[in-house]
Amino acid sequence: MSEVLIVGGGVMGLWAALMAGRAGIETRLLERKSIGAGASGGLLGALMPHMPDRWNAKKQFQFDALVSLESEIARLEAETGLSAGYRRSGRVMPLGRQHLHDIALGHEQDAQRHWIAGERCFNWHVSDVGIEGWPAADAAPFGVVRDTLAARVAPRSLLATLRIALARFPHVRVEEGAEVSSIDPQRGQLALADGRALTFGQCILAAGVASFPLIDRLAQRPQAPSGGAVKGQAALLRADIDPASPIIFTDGLYIVPHENGQVAVGSTSENHFSAPFSTDAQLDALIDRAVALAPILRDAPVVERWAGLRPKATGREPMVGRHPDHERLSLLTGGFKVSFGMAHVLAGFVIDELAGRTSIELPPSFRCETHIAGLQ
Repeated sequence: MSEVLIVGGGVMGLWAALMAGRAGIETRLLERKSIGAGASGGLLGALMPHMPDRWNAKKQFQFDALVSLESEIARLEAETGLSAGYRRSGRVMPLGRQHLHDIALGHEQDAQRHWIAGERCFNWHVSDVGIEGWPAADAAPFGVVRDTLAARVAPRSLLATLRIALARFPHVRVEEGAEVSSIDPQRGQLALADGRALTFGQCILAAGVASFPLIDRLAQRPQAPSGGAVKGQAALLRADIDPASPIIFTDGLYIVPHENGQVAVGSTSENHFSAPFSTDAQLDALIDRAVALAPILRDAPVVERWAGLRPKATGREPMVGRHPDHERLSLLTGGFKVSFGMAHVLAGFVIDELAGRTSIELPPSFRCETHIAGLQ
């Protein structure tokens, strides 16, 4: 196979480069700024499963991906000697109304049927109280849900671990500061903003938000935009929280204990914004909500405030696989909130597809051709 060019140095692109490296494929990864400069370089790292009710193929796919990520990261850490900050710490969700408690009891039975991986069973348990003020009792008047499937990873640590893992492959090159201005899949050519032109046998577009205009320029007939950006804001606090504590989640708010006395709080989801990389009062409000849920954070200093743009495909699901109109181009983007939990599996699918083999069954709503057909 001729050289594969991967456009994008976030979590999707790095996993694709690693899978290509393991497959012995000559690969070059192009990142327009630096590794993790986009949404992948954020703070949260929450790996959240879908609800266990109304089970379907898409939920099963995500479940399998979340379970398999544990062994993939263990392999990475063994190969590099680095930590990705991964822990299956679980999740706790306060129940603020009686009807939510009743619904949660039903989900408990759903999890017993569906959250099974071989001999491993993951729990969704409804309890009357939280864990020693995590969250505060008055924030959960009707009890809490505790699940054992959710996990977290330190986003920047995972990216650094993947980057070091790539150095083991002499046939994989990483080039930072290489911004792609256009792609011509028919000719197998790619133009960089610095005036250089590169040729490729196959190109994998994994550039997050920057992927969408590149995709749209290739449209052979009128279509809707392939995707857009959703702004997220988050903060990193320093607090004496046990890193094994579960993630607190409620109504779009995540409180994620990490290692080394750090706790991440986030995230906003803003479809309209004027300053994409600046934080504002919306983040302050999020921190206030976190303190109300977990008063132990009341005096915790904020050590970092972060804002970035997450890629959301118009079809809402990730866009994965070979482009139906351009056989030399594959997409690996649009993951929005699920990228970290599934990137390793989606990247493996794309690399296997290029190599002419089938490894997994991709949900139809994820496939590139489904997205493109829905835009026309």
